[in-house]
Amino acid sequence: MTKAFSLWIILLFIGSPLLAQRAPAPLFRDPIYDGAADPVFVWNKLEKNWWILYTARRANQDANDVAFCYGTNIGVASSDDHGQTWAFRGYLDLNHEKGTNTFWAPDVICHKGTYHMFVVYIRGVYNHWGGNAHIVHYTSKNLWDWKYRGPLKGTSDKVIDATVFQMKDGNFRLWYKDETRGAITMSADSPDLFNWKPDTKPSIGGGAHEGPNVFEYKGYYWMLTDEWHGLRVYRSNDLNTWEKQGLILDEPSGRPEDKPSGAHADVQVVGDKAYIVYFTHPGRTSHGEGSNDENGVLPYNKRRTSLQVGELQLVNGTLICDRDKPFDFYLPDMN
Repeated sequence: MTKAFSLWIILLFIGSPLLAQRAPAPLFRDPIYDGAADPVFVWNKLEKNWWILYTARRANQDANDVAFCYGTNIGVASSDDHGQTWAFRGYLDLNHEKGTNTFWAPDVICHKGTYHMFVVYIRGVYNHWGGNAHIVHYTSKNLWDWKYRGPLKGTSDKVIDATVFQMKDGNFRLWYKDETRGAITMSADSPDLFNWKPDTKPSIGGGAHEGPNVFEYKGYYWMLTDEWHGLRVYRSNDLNTWEKQGLILDEPSGRPEDKPSGAHADVQVVGDKAYIVYFTHPGRTSHGEGSNDENGVLPYNKRRTSLQVGELQLVNGTLICDRDKPFDFYLPDMN
Protein backbone atom coordinates (compact mmCIF):
# COMPACT_ATOMS: atom_id res chain seq x y z
CA MET A 1 0.00 0.00 0.00
CA THR A 2 1.43 3.35 -1.00
CA LYS A 3 1.75 6.25 1.47
CA ALA A 4 -0.64 8.34 -0.64
CA PHE A 5 -3.27 5.61 -0.60
CA SER A 6 -2.84 5.13 3.16
CA LEU A 7 -3.37 8.86 3.71
CA TRP A 8 -6.53 8.73 1.61
CA ILE A 9 -7.87 5.85 3.72
CA ILE A 10 -7.13 7.75 6.94
CA LEU A 11 -8.88 10.87 5.69
CA LEU A 12 -11.83 8.80 4.54
CA PHE A 13 -12.42 7.48 8.05
CA ILE A 14 -11.42 10.36 10.29
CA GLY A 15 -12.42 13.14 7.92
CA SER A 16 -10.42 15.97 6.41
CA PRO A 17 -10.90 19.22 8.40
CA LEU A 18 -11.86 20.93 5.17
CA LEU A 19 -14.56 18.38 4.40
CA ALA A 20 -15.87 17.02 7.69
CA GLN A 21 -17.36 20.05 9.42
CA ARG A 22 -21.05 20.68 8.94
CA ALA A 23 -22.45 24.06 9.83
CA PRO A 24 -24.21 24.07 13.21
CA ALA A 25 -27.72 25.50 13.32
CA PRO A 26 -28.16 27.78 15.04
CA LEU A 27 -24.59 28.98 14.95
CA PHE A 28 -24.90 30.95 18.21
CA ARG A 29 -27.39 32.27 20.76
CA ASP A 30 -26.42 34.87 23.35
CA PRO A 31 -26.66 33.02 26.71
CA ILE A 32 -27.25 36.20 28.73
CA TYR A 33 -29.85 38.22 26.80
CA ASP A 34 -30.73 35.85 23.91
CA GLY A 35 -30.72 38.70 21.39
CA ALA A 36 -27.62 38.32 19.20
CA ALA A 37 -28.01 40.39 16.02
CA ASP A 38 -25.97 42.26 13.37
CA PRO A 39 -22.99 39.83 13.44
CA VAL A 40 -19.52 40.24 11.94
CA PHE A 41 -16.73 37.66 11.66
CA VAL A 42 -13.27 38.75 12.89
CA TRP A 43 -9.99 36.80 13.02
CA ASN A 44 -8.21 37.43 16.33
CA LYS A 45 -4.54 37.42 15.37
CA LEU A 46 -3.36 37.31 19.01
CA GLU A 47 -5.60 34.51 20.28
CA LYS A 48 -5.43 32.73 16.92
CA ASN A 49 -9.15 32.07 16.83
CA TRP A 50 -12.30 33.37 15.19
CA TRP A 51 -14.61 35.88 16.83
CA ILE A 52 -18.12 37.05 16.17
CA LEU A 53 -18.93 40.57 17.32
CA TYR A 54 -22.64 41.36 17.47
CA THR A 55 -25.34 43.65 18.81
CA ALA A 56 -26.48 42.18 22.11
CA ARG A 57 -30.17 43.03 22.17
CA ARG A 58 -31.72 42.55 25.62
CA ALA A 59 -34.32 40.17 24.25
CA ASN A 60 -35.22 38.43 27.51
CA GLN A 61 -35.93 41.73 29.29
CA ASP A 62 -39.59 42.76 29.39
CA ALA A 63 -39.70 46.48 28.60
CA ASN A 64 -41.88 48.90 26.74
CA ASP A 65 -42.00 48.50 22.94
CA VAL A 66 -38.45 48.39 21.46
CA ALA A 67 -36.50 49.32 24.61
CA PHE A 68 -34.85 45.88 24.44
CA CYS A 69 -33.00 47.11 21.32
CA TYR A 70 -31.45 50.01 23.28
CA GLY A 71 -28.93 50.04 26.12
CA THR A 72 -27.15 47.33 24.14
CA ASN A 73 -23.49 46.39 24.24
CA ILE A 74 -21.37 44.65 21.61
CA GLY A 75 -21.14 40.96 22.41
CA VAL A 76 -18.20 38.63 21.80
CA ALA A 77 -18.28 34.93 20.90
CA SER A 78 -15.14 33.00 19.97
CA SER A 79 -14.40 29.67 18.30
CA ASP A 80 -11.24 27.59 18.76
CA ASP A 81 -12.37 24.83 16.40
CA HIS A 82 -12.79 26.68 13.09
CA GLY A 83 -16.43 27.62 13.64
CA GLN A 84 -17.98 24.44 15.00
CA THR A 85 -18.58 25.67 18.54
CA TRP A 86 -18.77 29.19 19.93
CA ALA A 87 -18.12 30.35 23.48
CA PHE A 88 -19.67 33.54 24.83
CA ARG A 89 -16.82 35.74 26.06
CA GLY A 90 -18.58 38.83 27.34
CA TYR A 91 -19.39 42.38 26.23
CA LEU A 92 -17.01 45.09 25.08
CA ASP A 93 -16.60 48.23 27.19
CA LEU A 94 -16.98 51.00 24.61
CA ASN A 95 -18.52 53.75 26.71
CA HIS A 96 -16.90 57.13 26.15
CA GLU A 97 -19.68 59.06 27.89
CA LYS A 98 -21.27 58.52 31.29
CA GLY A 99 -24.55 56.71 31.68
CA THR A 100 -26.21 53.81 29.91
CA ASN A 101 -25.85 54.14 26.16
CA THR A 102 -26.56 52.14 23.03
CA PHE A 103 -24.22 50.40 20.58
CA TRP A 104 -25.33 48.65 17.40
CA ALA A 105 -23.95 46.87 14.35
CA PRO A 106 -20.14 46.74 14.57
CA ASP A 107 -17.85 46.39 11.58
CA VAL A 108 -14.13 45.72 11.98
CA ILE A 109 -11.19 45.97 9.61
CA CYS A 110 -7.55 45.18 10.46
CA HIS A 111 -5.00 47.53 8.86
CA LYS A 112 -1.26 47.52 9.54
CA GLY A 113 -1.67 45.51 12.73
CA THR A 114 -4.44 47.67 14.21
CA TYR A 115 -8.12 46.80 14.40
CA HIS A 116 -10.53 49.58 13.47
CA MET A 117 -14.13 49.30 14.62
CA PHE A 118 -16.96 51.40 13.20
CA VAL A 119 -20.09 51.04 15.31
CA VAL A 120 -23.39 52.85 15.81
CA TYR A 121 -23.60 54.98 18.96
CA ILE A 122 -26.79 56.43 20.44
CA ARG A 123 -26.69 58.35 23.70
CA GLY A 124 -29.07 56.87 26.23
CA VAL A 125 -31.94 54.39 26.00
CA TYR A 126 -35.32 54.87 24.32
CA ASN A 127 -38.62 53.05 24.68
CA HIS A 128 -39.50 53.75 21.05
CA TRP A 129 -37.35 54.19 17.93
CA GLY A 130 -35.57 57.51 18.38
CA GLY A 131 -32.42 59.41 19.26
CA ASN A 132 -29.58 60.72 17.16
CA ALA A 133 -27.37 57.98 15.76
CA HIS A 134 -23.74 58.33 14.75
CA ILE A 135 -21.08 55.96 13.48
CA VAL A 136 -18.11 56.17 15.84
CA HIS A 137 -14.55 54.93 15.40
CA TYR A 138 -12.43 52.87 17.82
CA THR A 139 -8.99 51.27 17.48
CA SER A 140 -7.49 48.26 19.25
CA LYS A 141 -4.47 45.97 19.17
CA ASN A 142 -6.19 42.99 20.81
CA LEU A 143 -9.95 43.32 20.12
CA TRP A 144 -10.63 43.73 23.85
CA ASP A 145 -9.28 47.16 24.69
CA TRP A 146 -10.65 49.89 22.46
CA LYS A 147 -9.61 53.52 22.16
CA TYR A 148 -12.33 55.97 21.17
CA ARG A 149 -11.32 58.00 18.10
CA GLY A 150 -14.47 60.04 17.59
CA PRO A 151 -17.51 60.16 15.31
CA LEU A 152 -17.43 60.04 11.54
CA LYS A 153 -18.77 62.99 9.63
CA GLY A 154 -21.87 61.60 7.96
CA THR A 155 -24.65 63.11 5.91
CA SER A 156 -26.97 63.50 8.91
CA ASP A 157 -27.39 62.80 12.64
CA LYS A 158 -29.21 59.54 11.94
CA VAL A 159 -26.68 57.25 10.27
CA ILE A 160 -26.21 53.58 11.15
CA ASP A 161 -24.80 50.25 9.90
CA ALA A 162 -21.28 50.81 8.60
CA THR A 163 -19.39 48.47 6.27
CA VAL A 164 -15.77 49.24 5.35
CA PHE A 165 -13.72 48.02 2.41
CA GLN A 166 -10.17 48.79 1.22
CA MET A 167 -10.09 49.63 -2.46
CA LYS A 168 -7.42 48.71 -5.00
CA ASP A 169 -5.76 52.14 -4.74
CA GLY A 170 -5.26 51.68 -0.98
CA ASN A 171 -7.99 54.11 0.05
CA PHE A 172 -11.01 53.06 2.08
CA ARG A 173 -14.71 53.37 1.48
CA LEU A 174 -17.43 53.16 4.12
CA TRP A 175 -21.08 52.62 3.28
CA TYR A 176 -23.91 53.30 5.73
CA LYS A 177 -27.65 53.82 6.06
CA ASP A 178 -28.94 57.40 6.28
CA GLU A 179 -32.39 57.33 7.87
CA THR A 180 -33.13 60.94 6.90
CA ARG A 181 -32.88 60.17 3.18
CA GLY A 182 -35.52 57.48 3.07
CA ALA A 183 -33.26 54.82 4.62
CA ILE A 184 -30.88 54.43 1.67
CA THR A 185 -27.16 53.69 1.42
CA MET A 186 -24.64 56.52 1.39
CA SER A 187 -20.83 56.38 1.41
CA ALA A 188 -17.69 58.17 2.55
CA ASP A 189 -14.04 57.85 1.48
CA SER A 190 -10.82 57.99 3.51
CA PRO A 191 -7.10 57.63 2.84
CA ASP A 192 -6.32 56.44 6.38
CA LEU A 193 -9.50 55.29 8.21
CA PHE A 194 -9.43 58.48 10.32
CA ASN A 195 -10.35 61.31 7.95
CA TRP A 196 -13.57 60.77 6.02
CA LYS A 197 -15.22 62.72 3.23
CA PRO A 198 -18.90 61.84 2.77
CA ASP A 199 -20.38 61.60 -0.72
CA THR A 200 -23.63 63.51 -1.08
CA LYS A 201 -24.85 61.18 -3.83
CA PRO A 202 -26.53 57.90 -2.85
CA SER A 203 -24.68 54.66 -3.49
CA ILE A 204 -27.88 52.60 -3.38
CA GLY A 205 -31.18 54.44 -3.65
CA GLY A 206 -34.67 53.17 -4.29
CA GLY A 207 -36.74 51.57 -1.56
CA ALA A 208 -35.81 51.67 2.12
CA HIS A 209 -33.17 49.25 3.35
CA GLU A 210 -30.34 48.96 5.88
CA GLY A 211 -27.29 46.95 6.89
CA PRO A 212 -25.09 47.22 3.77
CA ASN A 213 -22.25 44.72 3.57
CA VAL A 214 -19.54 44.89 0.87
CA PHE A 215 -17.06 42.16 -0.10
CA GLU A 216 -15.13 40.80 -3.08
CA TYR A 217 -15.81 37.32 -4.40
CA LYS A 218 -14.97 35.51 -7.64
CA GLY A 219 -14.05 38.52 -9.72
CA TYR A 220 -16.82 40.89 -8.61
CA TYR A 221 -17.59 43.29 -5.82
CA TRP A 222 -20.84 42.56 -4.01
CA MET A 223 -23.13 44.50 -1.71
CA LEU A 224 -25.93 42.99 0.35
CA THR A 225 -28.63 45.17 1.88
CA ASP A 226 -31.36 44.18 4.32
CA GLU A 227 -34.87 44.82 2.99
CA TRP A 228 -36.54 43.19 6.04
CA HIS A 229 -37.81 40.31 3.90
CA GLY A 230 -34.43 38.95 2.82
CA LEU A 231 -31.20 40.45 1.58
CA ARG A 232 -30.90 42.27 -1.75
CA VAL A 233 -27.87 41.42 -3.89
CA TYR A 234 -25.95 44.08 -5.85
CA ARG A 235 -22.95 43.43 -8.13
CA SER A 236 -20.24 45.86 -9.24
CA ASN A 237 -17.04 45.93 -11.24
CA ASP A 238 -15.70 49.15 -9.72
CA LEU A 239 -17.40 49.81 -6.32
CA ASN A 240 -19.09 52.84 -7.88
CA THR A 241 -21.89 51.48 -10.07
CA TRP A 242 -24.07 48.73 -8.63
CA GLU A 243 -26.31 46.34 -10.57
CA LYS A 244 -29.42 45.30 -8.63
CA GLN A 245 -30.03 41.56 -8.59
CA GLY A 246 -32.22 39.14 -6.66
CA LEU A 247 -32.94 38.35 -3.02
CA ILE A 248 -31.31 35.78 -0.78
CA LEU A 249 -32.36 34.48 2.65
CA ASP A 250 -35.92 35.53 1.86
CA GLU A 251 -37.44 32.07 2.38
CA PRO A 252 -37.32 30.13 5.68
CA SER A 253 -35.37 26.90 5.92
CA GLY A 254 -36.00 23.66 7.74
CA ARG A 255 -32.94 24.08 9.97
CA PRO A 256 -33.52 24.76 13.67
CA GLU A 257 -34.07 28.46 14.40
CA ASP A 258 -33.52 29.38 10.71
CA LYS A 259 -36.68 31.30 9.98
CA PRO A 260 -38.42 33.36 8.79
CA SER A 261 -35.86 35.39 6.77
CA GLY A 262 -32.21 36.29 7.28
CA ALA A 263 -31.29 39.80 8.44
CA HIS A 264 -28.25 42.13 8.64
CA ALA A 265 -25.46 39.86 7.45
CA ASP A 266 -21.69 39.75 7.13
CA VAL A 267 -19.77 37.70 4.56
CA GLN A 268 -16.39 36.09 5.17
CA VAL A 269 -14.55 34.93 2.04
CA VAL A 270 -12.00 32.16 2.63
CA GLY A 271 -10.37 30.82 -0.52
CA ASP A 272 -13.11 29.86 -2.94
CA LYS A 273 -15.74 29.77 -0.18
CA ALA A 274 -17.99 32.60 0.95
CA TYR A 275 -19.79 32.17 4.26
CA ILE A 276 -22.65 34.46 5.26
CA VAL A 277 -23.49 34.98 8.94
CA TYR A 278 -26.86 36.56 9.72
CA PHE A 279 -29.54 36.72 12.38
CA THR A 280 -33.10 35.44 12.47
CA HIS A 281 -36.28 35.93 14.50
CA PRO A 282 -37.20 32.24 14.87
CA GLY A 283 -40.36 33.00 16.85
CA ARG A 284 -41.85 35.10 14.05
CA THR A 285 -43.62 34.14 10.84
CA SER A 286 -42.23 37.22 9.08
CA HIS A 287 -39.41 39.59 9.96
CA GLY A 288 -41.70 42.37 11.18
CA GLU A 289 -44.40 40.16 12.69
CA GLY A 290 -45.47 40.66 16.30
CA SER A 291 -47.50 43.16 18.30
CA ASN A 292 -47.21 44.52 21.81
CA ASP A 293 -49.39 43.13 24.57
CA GLU A 294 -51.72 45.10 26.85
CA ASN A 295 -48.68 46.38 28.77
CA GLY A 296 -47.01 47.69 25.64
CA VAL A 297 -44.45 44.86 25.66
CA LEU A 298 -43.52 42.71 22.69
CA PRO A 299 -43.62 39.04 23.79
CA TYR A 300 -40.27 37.35 24.40
CA ASN A 301 -40.71 34.81 21.61
CA LYS A 302 -41.01 37.67 19.13
CA ARG A 303 -37.95 39.47 20.54
CA ARG A 304 -35.35 36.72 20.70
CA THR A 305 -32.86 36.17 17.88
CA SER A 306 -30.38 33.54 16.72
CA LEU A 307 -27.27 33.68 14.55
CA GLN A 308 -27.00 31.38 11.54
CA VAL A 309 -24.41 30.74 8.85
CA GLY A 310 -24.90 29.80 5.20
CA GLU A 311 -22.79 29.32 2.11
CA LEU A 312 -23.01 31.66 -0.85
CA GLN A 313 -22.61 30.32 -4.36
CA LEU A 314 -22.14 32.10 -7.69
CA VAL A 315 -24.69 30.77 -10.19
CA ASN A 316 -25.36 32.38 -13.58
CA GLY A 317 -23.55 35.54 -12.57
CA THR A 318 -25.34 36.16 -9.29
CA LEU A 319 -25.21 35.00 -5.68
CA ILE A 320 -27.58 32.44 -4.24
CA CYS A 321 -27.85 30.82 -0.82
CA ASP A 322 -29.72 27.54 -0.35
CA ARG A 323 -30.37 27.51 3.40
CA ASP A 324 -31.52 23.88 3.37
CA LYS A 325 -28.53 22.51 1.47
CA PRO A 326 -25.88 20.91 3.72
CA PHE A 327 -22.43 22.43 3.29
CA ASP A 328 -18.97 22.13 4.76
CA PHE A 329 -18.23 25.00 7.13
CA TYR A 330 -14.58 25.55 8.03
CA LEU A 331 -13.02 28.87 9.04
CA PRO A 332 -9.26 28.36 8.51
CA ASP A 333 -6.50 30.00 10.50
CA MET A 334 -5.47 33.33 9.05
CA ASN A 335 -2.14 35.19 9.01
